[in-house]
Amino acid sequence: MISAYCRRRGSRDPEGIAAEVIAIAWGRRDELDLKDCRPWLIATARNLLLDEYRARRRSIPTDPGAMADLDKRREPDFEVESLDPELRLALDSLSPSDREAVLLVAWEELSPAEAARSMGIRPATFRVRLHRARSRLKQTLEELSATPAEATDSPLEDTI
Repeated sequence: MISAYCRRRGSRDPEGIAAEVIAIAWGRRDELDLKDCRPWLIATARNLLLDEYRARRRSIPTDPGAMADLDKRREPDFEVESLDPELRLALDSLSPSDREAVLLVAWEELSPAEAARSMGIRPATFRVRLHRARSRLKQTLEELSATPAEATDSPLEDTI
């Protein structure tokens, strides 16, 4: 579950991060509710992904001003693997926190309450974020599916 989560977020070493998450969980096993630890595991994996992301960004030579802006960002824009190009474009149009809310519920199959715990926010806040993110995602998908049809209708009408 954890390695799949990391793989879907573009990790270069999903198994390594999963192993580290399990090692951390093992060290804290007395503190964790073993029947309901998925949100904690995902939150820990997200933190390790953030570390990997920052290390990857530091290794890329860039403009120092751009690096300052990168360090100010609270949430990285993880690369999300998707089979459908339209879905990928629609997901990319969401903010990183909105995208994470949608993916925690859709791909990780967490309940809104579990996903809220994983993101460290209140359940009511998460539900509002999820509702808005789903609405934006739906609107973007509708726009993307309508655009090619409109573009192909005009030239066909001219030739007929």
